[in-house]
This record gives sequence, C-alpha cells and structure tokens, in this order.
Amino acid sequence: MAGSSIVRGDPRAWADAVRAVQQGADADETADALLALLRDRELLGLLDGDAPGWLLPFIPVLQPRRPFTAGAIPRLGMPGLRFTDGARGVVLGRATAFPVAIARAAAWDPGLEERVGVAIGLEARASGANYAASVCVNLLRHPAWGRAQECYGEDPVLTGVLGSAAVRGLRRNVMACVKHFALNSMEDARFEVDVVVDEHALHEVYLPQFRATIDAGADSLMTSYNRIRGLHADVNAPLLTGVLREEWGFRGFTTSDWVFGTHAAVGSLAAGLDVEMPLRLVRARRLASAARSGRLKRSLAEEAGRRILRTSLLHAAQRDPAEPAGAVVASPAHRALAKEAAVAAAVLLRNEPVDGRPLLPLDGGLGSVAVIGAAAARPNLGDHGSSRVRPPTADTPLDALRAALPAAEVRWEAGRDRAAAAALARDADAAVVVVGYDQDDEGESVVTGRVDPGVLGSVFRRGPLRTVVTGVAHLAERFVRGGDRVRLTLRPHDEALVRAVAAANPRTVVVLIGGSAILTESWRQRVPAVLLAWYGGMAGGAAIADVLTGAAEPGGRLPFAVPTDAAHLPPFQRLARRVVYDDRWGQRRLDADGHRAAYPFGWGLGYTDFALTCEGHRFDDGGGEARVRVENTGSRPGSTVVQVFAADASRERPVGQLLGFAKVRLAPGASATVPVALDARPTLERDPDTRTWGPRPGDWRVLAAQHAPSDWGGAVPLR
Repeated sequence: MAGSSIVRGDPRAWADAVRAVQQGADADETADALLALLRDRELLGLLDGDAPGWLLPFIPVLQPRRPFTAGAIPRLGMPGLRFTDGARGVVLGRATAFPVAIARAAAWDPGLEERVGVAIGLEARASGANYAASVCVNLLRHPAWGRAQECYGEDPVLTGVLGSAAVRGLRRNVMACVKHFALNSMEDARFEVDVVVDEHALHEVYLPQFRATIDAGADSLMTSYNRIRGLHADVNAPLLTGVLREEWGFRGFTTSDWVFGTHAAVGSLAAGLDVEMPLRLVRARRLASAARSGRLKRSLAEEAGRRILRTSLLHAAQRDPAEPAGAVVASPAHRALAKEAAVAAAVLLRNEPVDGRPLLPLDGGLGSVAVIGAAAARPNLGDHGSSRVRPPTADTPLDALRAALPAAEVRWEAGRDRAAAAALARDADAAVVVVGYDQDDEGESVVTGRVDPGVLGSVFRRGPLRTVVTGVAHLAERFVRGGDRVRLTLRPHDEALVRAVAAANPRTVVVLIGGSAILTESWRQRVPAVLLAWYGGMAGGAAIADVLTGAAEPGGRLPFAVPTDAAHLPPFQRLARRVVYDDRWGQRRLDADGHRAAYPFGWGLGYTDFALTCEGHRFDDGGGEARVRVENTGSRPGSTVVQVFAADASRERPVGQLLGFAKVRLAPGASATVPVALDARPTLERDPDTRTWGPRPGDWRVLAAQHAPSDWGGAVPLR
C-alpha cells in the first residue's frame, strides 16, 4: 500500500513519505515515521555535513563543482540537504551572473527580485541542489563592510521586502536559506567580534527583516560567525530558541555558517542549531560519545532531525513539479533578466547640463568617444568568495559601447598614464571614465587567512588536519584578497584620473563600479554626470551602454545614503573584537546629527521628471496604505520610486523612517494614483519584559517623497 515502505524502511521510504504529504498527511507525523527508521548514527548524521573533514582545504575547488550534502541516507532514499550558495546566481558550474544583491536593491522592485529568485532557484535545482543560501538580510551599517554587495542596503523595510521577494522566488524550486543570523556586518573580524546591542535596537532595527523573510516562508536560517552579547551565534539560545522559535514561531531549521561557525557539539544543538555545515567536523567527533555517555539525549537530536525532515518533506511536496532541464542554466531568458536587472539597478547620481541640456543620455550623433579606465575593458562581477558566480560569458562596458555606438569611433585608454588619458579625452566628443573597486578591494575575506587560532582549536584537535589548515592559514595571510575596505573613496590614482579627464573634456561621464557607497567629494563637482553601475553581472556592460546612450533609462535609487565625509558615519574598526551597534547609521545618523548627504537614501535621477501628491492614507499599529498621485511631467517615458517616510516631528531634527515604497512607470504626461503598503514596525517599540509591541511616543508625521526628505514641513499626522 502507499507509504508501506515508510514502515519497512526500504529505498522508497522517502519518496513515499513525500507522496503521503502531497496527499494530505501531516508533515510532523510523517517526519516522525522517518525518524523511527533511523539508526543512531543516521540520526546524528542528519546534524552535520556528509563529507569528511579532511576535505576542508579543497572546499574552494569543490564548491563550484557539486552541492555539499548533509543528512543523505541512501538506504531510505533520502537525498538530504543539497546545498549551494549564491546571492547573485548559483555558484555551481557556469551559471547566470546577476547583478549583486545590493544592486538589485537599488531597483526597489520586489517583483523583479522575485523573478530573479525564481531564476536562481531553477538553476540551483537543475544543478542538483535543493537548498540555497541566496538571501542575505544583514543591514549595511557602514560602506566599508566587505560583503555589503551581498545585502540589500541600510534600511530594514527595504531589506525585508526584497529579501521576502527573493525567498518567495527561490522556494518554487529550492529551500530558501536566509543569512546571517544575526548582526553580521563586518568581515575581517567576523569570527571573533562581539556585537553589543540593547534590546530595542536588536528587535526594532536588526531583526525585523529576518522576521519578514520568515513570514514569507523562509525554510532555513544560517547563523553568523560573530558573537552576540558574548555568545557565538550557534550557541546563542536566547536568539535561536528564545526569539526565533518561541517568540516568532519559526518551524524551519537552522544551519551554521561554514566550518568555523560551530563552537560546541552538544551546546549548539541544545541552543537551537540544527545542522553543522558543510563537513563532518565538531559534531562528528563528539556527538556519538556524548550520546553514549548520556550527555546528549536522543530526544534532543530527534527534535532537530524533525525540523530538518519536516521542512524537507514540505519542500519536496510543494515545489514546482516539473524538473528543470540543464538548458535553463544561463539560458537566453535568464541572461535577458540579468540585463533587465542591471538596467533597473543603475543609479544616475548626477546629470548636469552641458551646452544647455543634461549630458546624459549621450547624443546619438557623436563622432568619437574616449573610454578610459582599466575597468572598462574587463568583466567585473564582484567578490571572489563564497558568492562567486562563473558565467559562460560576460560583457565589458568598452565592448558594449562600441556595439551601441556603431557610427562613432570609440577609443580606449587604460588610464595608467593620466596625460595620455587626458589627451585622448581632449580629442573626443565625449569621455566615459570607468573606475571603482574589484574583488581585491572588498568581498569575503580568505577564511583560513583570518581565523583566530582559538577558533581553529574549536574545530580541530591537534593532529595532521589542524597542522595542514594552520599552514594554509599562514600562507594565505600573505595573499589575502577581499575583506573590508581600507578606503571609502576611489584609489588616489583614479581620483586624479577623473580630475584630469574632466579638465580635458567638459562632456565627461564617470561610471562607478562597486558594492556600496563611494565618497566622491574631491571630484564630483568637476564632472557633469556620474552613474553608479555596481557589479552589474554578466550583462552589466550592456546595461551601462544602454543607459548612457538612452536606449534605457537608469532605473535605480540608492539603498543607502552617501555622506560627504566618512566622519559622519558610525565608527568602523576592521579588526575590532568588540563593537556596539545602536539605531543610528546611514541616513538616520546623518539626520540625527544634522549632516546633509552628498546623495540621500533613495536618491536617483532619470531621464524624465515626476510630481507627487499624497491623496491620503490610513494607518494603525498593524500597518496601512498611502495613496499617492504620480505624474510624469517630462517628455520621455520613465519610472520613479514613491517612498513614504514617517518621523517624530517633535524632535529638533526629525529622523525619517521608511514605511513603504512602490515603483511606478508612466508615459510622458500620464498620471496614476499609486497605493503604497505601509509597514508599522518602524513606528513601534518592543517591551523587553512582556515582548509586546506598541506605538513609539511622539508627534509622528508622514510624507511621500522621491528620496529621504530633509524638510518635513509638508508632512501630515500619521495616526
């Protein structure tokens, strides 16, 4: 009969269990039936990776070749968790490289982000994975963070909406893992730093976006490496059990960050960490003996196993039934989506008139264009760490501009010789300078090169493997790439290059490549146009060409504020062992301290103009909706992002909080009333004793704008 193999325990057990859930069987009861079939070693095998620990030095080689599995039991036909990484695409094989997550955040378009999530999930599934850690919702506290490119910016509401969209898209094909839980927003000291935060900032600022992704259906959370109030995340029972499961009701499973994210075998399990990833390391050495001695109760292992199996069963029963063919990977449709996302992400920061009209879009009748900068002639996809994607092809801005301007002479100069670059620019009708960062400037740090010896000791006993890893660590320290930024400006040579080219040709566009804010104070007033193009993915060059020539409009708006001075940001020490996180960073800190941004949160120009009129709103502690009339007052079709902010107007300097947003596209002269869903959480506070939420005191006012407001004079009462 159907499901009989679950009782017998043969290789059809898993398939029959999935079928039973599809037919209405309770997932918890079905998971319990599978648990009853497991031998002791199989039960413990659910709780860590399947591959042996000696493979650790080979992870960089193996990660792009195959999913890392955990809990596979061939005897019962159980596939286990088949993990892949990739916030900008699948890290397996030759996959579509989308723009990095922070670039897609600049699109302010949850529908687009969900479609990207669907595409990444399809490619992950076609590559053999069923579980993808593709959603990072840590907040950008400081632009020096090396992995800023993997997040969605500085704002909890924007991050929560876009992270939830990615989760919804992924879950159609793979289990969605959200990371890094919690308070991970620095790289070089990520293994040992202790983050100190009070209850209000923790729950009202740093956790709401995780809660939003759980409400959207996230299957799993990955813990962070750092300490939180003295406890590493994997052994932090107040966070993993008290908040995540008891307060939020999360029923999925948790995994550790890789290798160095598990600090105690039994202790992490008791705290609420379900799976140690990706190898058989700490738990493989200690759980079996702990079970034999009675220090580990079988019921504790079964509780974690039940979460893993229940979630896996539900996913297998509910995912899209059609298995994607291999041809879906880097397919023409996905490449087109990558280009669409790159265009939507491009943020036009500046576009001043030259000879009576804005410099961009470039005149189609140009006879010659000087393209300057080494970055113009090579693909630049971003970090080379765990999120690295290897597409089959990737275009460059130089090649794309040549294709987009077939009638123009497009000449290139690398820019190492500033005088030669200036001479080339002087003889051209327009100059395009492409400068910024790459994987050497920012990204995930080389893991073995920056691990504290104490962390090594928590993972490895003394012996050959620890000796090998320690040796690799000492070698890697000499060749570390990525990590946190050492500067927030361009390299001094690149800044001088921009100034030299701008002095030679008044029709100069600067295209910035990077993963978060770049300070531009020493040169931005000297150039008429500045475009932030991010790490734009495999079609990023074509997107730049389309935007510069006007074939497409720049659709992006900043997901963070760009200050005029690094001193206006929170303190950032790359190797700090203790940091304090409060509720002031980015635009909020600028507002509170009275500093104007060079480019405020939400800023971005298009090739047309819009007028906004708020027609009314409704709001209570559960949220609400604003109705905003939007009119395209320019001569071109285009888009804008309606952003609704609230602030306590009784403060001397009101600090705006984003409540909601909506992207709208209109033809010239057209208008529409746009509904904007409002999130109440930024206006609420949590009582730490009762764990209940209520309104924050103050005279709260609401305002619709196209970027973070500096003037609250037109705001109306929120409630």
